[in-house]
Amino acid sequence: MKTLVVFASLLVLAAGRPETRPNPHGAQVLRVVPEQASQVHYLRGLLLQGNYDFWTEPRAVGHPVDIMVRAFQLPQLKKTLSQVGLRYTVKISNVAALLSKQRAAQEAARASGSRAMDWTSYHTYQEIMDWLESLAADHPDLCKVENVGSSFEGRTMKMLTLGKGGPGKPAIFIDGGIHAREWISPATVTYMINELVTKRDTYDDILSNVNFYFMPSINPDGYDYTFTDDRLWRKTRSDTNSIFGCKGADPNRNWGFHWMEVGASDEPCTEIYAGSEPFSEVEMRNVRDQIIKHGSDIKVYLTFHAFSQLWMYPWGWTSALPDDWQDLDDLAKSAVDALTSVYGTHYDIGSSTNVIYAAAGGSDDWAKGEGNVKYAYTIELRDTGEYGFLLPPEQILPSGEETFEGVKVVANFVRNTYGK
Repeated sequence: MKTLVVFASLLVLAAGRPETRPNPHGAQVLRVVPEQASQVHYLRGLLLQGNYDFWTEPRAVGHPVDIMVRAFQLPQLKKTLSQVGLRYTVKISNVAALLSKQRAAQEAARASGSRAMDWTSYHTYQEIMDWLESLAADHPDLCKVENVGSSFEGRTMKMLTLGKGGPGKPAIFIDGGIHAREWISPATVTYMINELVTKRDTYDDILSNVNFYFMPSINPDGYDYTFTDDRLWRKTRSDTNSIFGCKGADPNRNWGFHWMEVGASDEPCTEIYAGSEPFSEVEMRNVRDQIIKHGSDIKVYLTFHAFSQLWMYPWGWTSALPDDWQDLDDLAKSAVDALTSVYGTHYDIGSSTNVIYAAAGGSDDWAKGEGNVKYAYTIELRDTGEYGFLLPPEQILPSGEETFEGVKVVANFVRNTYGK
């Protein structure tokens, strides 16, 4: 009864809070493992309340949930968790120290780097866009860069087309950085671009028969904000008309396929705010329009996130599986086998709802359900919580190397299955 009372009270609490630069000092990441269904529901209510930063979201009984808690919130949350019988451990005891450690490693790597673009440090949005332009200038027979729209704050969004087979070839659409704080995602995507370009002779068969469309960072305003103001910012930076001044929407709950049906919030101050309507976020409209533009040529959609080490396919809005789920599962297993063979990194495979949790409005669901892309996947990169979103820069290369092996399997599958 106590659990139900506390849970009910959460649902009537106002989630709104003014946007201020967060103070990480004293913040911790608590790991909670629900042992019964009522505790999973309680944690989902806590997520919807919007007062805590869920680094991983409630899945099911027995699956850990990581919650970042600021110093002033810690005593109350620990007390409340104990009251409802939820045991917790401290996964990261000092978030501020981990932030400082990553910042120092990043600065050291940048200081020792001799090139404008490398994979020993994380790069800003403008650096990534400038690098894409340099690829097109240096390899005009292989690379083409297009301006495909602007972000809410006016940053130019660019797409790299990579391939030498010409129009009409089967294609793979790859994006990253939809959640701003997931730095390893754009870094991994750009690593794969670099491998394909600098080793073009090695991958000539793929590049002659498969076109790639790359958008390494599709939340440019949020991504820049993580470099300048709040390293752990997740959403876009659009105006929401919130009386509390809260900004942005969760761009991976903003896509117009079963939008807002489950696992999302209509409260602008929450991390899982789905936006005022489907595709309210201009950045997601820009990506959507490119998928529509290239239509039936796109055979695979890959969107890279972090963290948790998962290779997932639709659906995210329901536990039901697509009719062709076995095809998606088979290709995912082949890709993950190749990925794991590099460093032994373990990935779980399955549909989004059944592997993690139900959340409508995701880009992979839209790509399959509305964009008619048969093979649509969300890949959650390293790690499983030791660093979370603050993955050290020395893990960029290993992440890129292992992930590229999986993507090569996908590319060869597209070449063999759809090649002309």
